[in-house]
This record gives sequence, structure tokens and C-alpha cells, in this order.
Amino acid sequence: MPQLFKPSADSIFRLAIVGGLLAIFGTFWFFEMMQRSPYYSQRAVVHAQPIPFSHEHHVGGLGLDCRYCHTSVEKSSFAGMPPSKTCMNCHAQIWTNADMLRPVRESYRSGKPLHWTRVNDLPDYVYFDHSIHIHKGVGCDSCHGPVDRMPLMYAAATLQMEWCLNCHRAPEKFLRPADEVFNMRYSPPSHRYPVSVNGKTFTDQLTLGDYLKTEYHLRSVQDITSCSTCHR
Repeated sequence: MPQLFKPSADSIFRLAIVGGLLAIFGTFWFFEMMQRSPYYSQRAVVHAQPIPFSHEHHVGGLGLDCRYCHTSVEKSSFAGMPPSKTCMNCHAQIWTNADMLRPVRESYRSGKPLHWTRVNDLPDYVYFDHSIHIHKGVGCDSCHGPVDRMPLMYAAATLQMEWCLNCHRAPEKFLRPADEVFNMRYSPPSHRYPVSVNGKTFTDQLTLGDYLKTEYHLRSVQDITSCSTCHR
């Protein structure tokens, strides 16, 4: 009986198997990288806004506290967006005829709010409470990044579940004293720059974080990584 397959068929078959496996793993790798990319997460992407508001100027330059505009951040799940009246507290006196601020003046006169594009926007199936994080010692820039150095606002983090769990699994790495939560230039404690809380001095973040977990009555890691904590 004549030979059905040439000797090279074995090599071709092996290459086909290897090629198929590489194609499968390559497809998974591609979609995994896409999910982590700014294209999917919108991280570092600047969105168009009604006016080009600069946090760098207002926070970094003028020293405005986050709570001046985001008034409900300490007592609500939402940080809140400032009404046009808040803007006009200053801009009724300065830059009164600036063309770029015309939408603010028109909004103030008409009573119709400006429609801002959300930059840090979680899916509807995720529950997030600003006030809880603020009172547990999580700094604004831990999630929002260095907003005092952002001429135009963008998302500094992916806000994906993996990113959130990195903190929830080890909160001691991120907690800070309550009076430093709104400090955009806060640095973790070190031997050169120690941090004092309730008369105690700390020279490393993990020791400080472990102390603050007790001080702020944080729930267990098992609780704060439970699915129902964020998906309600």
C-alpha cells in the first residue's frame, strides 16, 4: 500500500498545532491588553468640557481646597459638582468678560446648570461612596491622581476591579491621617519626614497604616473584598 502522507507531514502537523495554540493565546493576550489600555479604560484621556477648567491653576496655583467645589464629598457617596454660582463667587470680580467663561455667566443668569463630562466614571453596577473613603483616610489623589498638576482633567487610574482590589486587599499601604486626606502633596512617612498622629510618630507607611486601620475602625479584608461590598 502506498504511503498516504509525505515525511514532511509530521512537521506540518506539529507546526499547525503550535500555530493554533499561539493564535489562541495571542487572542487572549490581545484582549487582555486592550482591556488594560487607555482605549478601553479611558485613562489619561482628556474629554471635552463646557469650559477648559484647570485644576492646576485653581488647586495648585490658587490653593483652593477640594471641598470648596465638591461640597458633598465628606457626607455623601457623590463628591458633587459645583453650581455656576460657586464659580461666580470669584468670577463676578475677576475675568468678568473672559470669552471662555461665557458659558458660566450664561448658566448663572439662566439657572441652567453646565453639563460636565464625567472623567472618573464607574459602571452603574459598581457602588462607590466618597464619604466612606474620605473618613477612612484615603487621600483624594490616591484615586484621582495629581489633580493639582492637571491643566485639563483626566482619569489617572483605570478604575477597574483589579485596581480597586489592590487597595482593599492591603489598605495599610494607602491610608493617611485624616487631616492629610485633601493634601495633594502628601508623602508617606519616612525617617527623614516622620508623620505624627495622636501624639505617636511614624516613620514608615505600613506601621502608620496598621495603626490607622484600628483608629478608623476598618472592616476586615474579607469584608471589604466581598463581592457585595461594591456590587449591590
